[in-house]
Amino acid sequence: MYTTDLFPASHTNKVTKQMIIFTTNLGDIEIELNKDKAPVSSKNFLTYCQEGFYEGTIFHRVINGFMIQGGGHTADMEEKPTRAPIVNEANRGLKNVVGTIAMARTDAPHSATAQFFINLDDNDFLDHTATTNMGWGYAVFGKVIAGMDVVNAIAKVKTTSKFGHDDVPCEAIMIEKVTIK
Repeated sequence: MYTTDLFPASHTNKVTKQMIIFTTNLGDIEIELNKDKAPVSSKNFLTYCQEGFYEGTIFHRVINGFMIQGGGHTADMEEKPTRAPIVNEANRGLKNVVGTIAMARTDAPHSATAQFFINLDDNDFLDHTATTNMGWGYAVFGKVIAGMDVVNAIAKVKTTSKFGHDDVPCEAIMIEKVTIK
């Protein structure tokens, strides 16, 4: 089962900007959440940030020209325990274009928990096309507003296979600190 919890009834329709800064060992990445179009994914991501979950995790999957993925593994490739999966919001109109951040998931459409990825290209094949397992897509919930140079530097690091995972950076790309603005 997945979580469909939206913002409380007291949440207004007023657009509120929420910024997250990931301080990595290669520099800062600033992300703006889209709470209006992706309220469940934004709230989920923000909760993990508030809990300090992402601090000490790595970008564990890097594919230059495609995306960089993080938010679930420690430097020794141990997967961190997460909360329940959330509903997939890929059908809410946001597209997987360069610089957007989206929820990573398994083959099951509503399986996203903590892991996320940043698109390095316009990946329209990841967008919602139908409410079927194959068509659900990957829910975008924000965009990088500063630090794409850092994202692109991460994209260019040398990768290897480690503990059954491919495309793992040879040198850990660590999220050292998370700042909420």
